[in-house]
Amino acid sequence: MKTIKVLSIFQLTLGLVVVASCSPSYNKEGTGEYFDDSVVTANVKAAILSEKSLSVAEINVETFKGVVQLSGFVKLRENINTAVKLTAKVPGVISVKNDKQLNIALRCIRISS
Repeated sequence: MKTIKVLSIFQLTLGLVVVASCSPSYNKEGTGEYFDDSVVTANVKAAILSEKSLSVAEINVETFKGVVQLSGFVKLRENINTAVKLTAKVPGVISVKNDKQLNIALRCIRISS
């Protein structure tokens, strides 16, 4: 009988630990939020891919609790604005953080005399 009580308490404790580990906190997403953010990220990438002027390889997309962070290097300032506008239209996006920068290539010209 004592073994049954110990096993019951163990199962109850294990169940509480599992439930607590799946719950969200300020810095950590819950399981449901993680999957929601994955869907938002995929939808943002699809929107960027469908835009001919943007390159998915140039723009990194990360989502945490509905806040989308765009980062990377693009060639034109218009591309930054276009990516932000497209991202804001995606369902599930709460806000957009823009960390993209212009990729300015400097060429060195060798002058021979």
